[in-house]
Amino acid sequence: MKNPLIKKCPNHNNYTLEDSCEGEDTLPARPPKFSHPDRHGKYRRKTKKEVE
Repeated sequence: MKNPLIKKCPNHNNYTLEDSCEGEDTLPARPPKFSHPDRHGKYRRKTKKEVE
């Protein structure tokens, strides 16, 4: 086992430690990297205030 990160099978939506599932490459199961500069945050907050 080279990489102990959990991965997700795109065909069956189940989690595995393997690099492939039935011949299909698995995808990383972790969320995308957080980026603090939110270019659309101003608009999202404005819309949220209007809804409340």
